[in-house]
Amino acid sequence: MIELFYASTPNGRKISIMLEEIKFEYKITEINLSKGDQFNSDFRKISPLSKIPAITDHKNKISIFQSGAILIYLAELSGKFYDVENRNLINQWLMAQMGDIGPMLGQHHQFHHYNPGKSTFGEERYFNIAKRLYKDLDEHLSSSVFLAGEKYSIADIATFPWIARHDWHDIGLRNFKNLSKWYEKISERKAVIKGYDCLNTGEKIPKI
Repeated sequence: MIELFYASTPNGRKISIMLEEIKFEYKITEINLSKGDQFNSDFRKISPLSKIPAITDHKNKISIFQSGAILIYLAELSGKFYDVENRNLINQWLMAQMGDIGPMLGQHHQFHHYNPGKSTFGEERYFNIAKRLYKDLDEHLSSSVFLAGEKYSIADIATFPWIARHDWHDIGLRNFKNLSKWYEKISERKAVIKGYDCLNTGEKIPKI
């Protein structure tokens, strides 16, 4: 049994989607970020930086924090979405999400969505970075079905929930045909639909 410590953020959804994709039995322990649950001492024993997601694999008696590390662990455990022969490329795109796509879009959320009007510099900077990321992803996907080639992988699972907030970005996902095609293809996967709404609250993946 996998216990997922979860909030409905892009990073949290990476793991719920992955668990649905690999069909592992799991339970959710919801972490209420607005109430500060992430700073609880018991949770910090699992996630020392007070970040979600984290998991405890009760069968193997191991806990893991950081979404990229969790994806790799679950991929290796299940033998899915992390092909050995393509691992180097998958790792590159997974790290691109962890180190660039996620943090930069996250900053765009902070300045453009949550705190508009507080910093013109911040809003313009991260809007332009987000637009560049859309352009770069679109260009890459013009010659690749998925981020790491012809097969769906944990790199796609990691990146998808961030692009699923495209309605926050005000960039116009529909203007990027290759990225849109990739997004729609993943949006139709049953495991993605179920993992996106793992709390069964009726949340729908945003349409383009």
